[in-house]
Amino acid sequence: MMSPFTLGALAVAVGTDAFSLSVGIGLAGVSRRYMLLLTVTVFLYHIIMPLIGWLLGEYTGRLIGRAAVVAGALLLAYLGGRMIWAAKKAKSAQAPERIRFNAWGILLLGAGVSMDALSVGFTLGARQANLPFTVLVIGVVAGAMTFAGLVSGRFLGALAGARAQFLGGLILIAAGIMLFIT
Repeated sequence: MMSPFTLGALAVAVGTDAFSLSVGIGLAGVSRRYMLLLTVTVFLYHIIMPLIGWLLGEYTGRLIGRAAVVAGALLLAYLGGRMIWAAKKAKSAQAPERIRFNAWGILLLGAGVSMDALSVGFTLGARQANLPFTVLVIGVVAGAMTFAGLVSGRFLGALAGARAQFLGGLILIAAGIMLFIT
């Protein structure tokens, strides 16, 4: 059985990707609606992915996981490049352009930052963890970290304007590269 400390540390470790991505998105500016959609999406993915990993096994998860990671990495690099382009075009007095996602974009981002949760699912059966409770804790922590990243990034973005949008673009490109190479 997993100790509360171990479960908490695992949940924070799994939510770290979502937090760093969310700070980058928040820096560019995102509406409250998209903040809520992205938070709920990451929350649900971080519940569903460990369950899928637990059910499907490592080999199938690797095949599915790699395709989602590549798609997510490409989407992050595209968004980051778009943010940098917009920041270079923006005048310092002008508010930076907000990022807008369609449903597929939100789903791909959620899947991309949830791949580590998929791999966690492979080990949950071996650890004899309370599966429903464990995945709920992981989902709640990842959702909270996503929301915190979006809010803090949005706050910093409002203070720094186009420079924050440029920095957010660099963060998203770096996150996309890190997703792709790991």
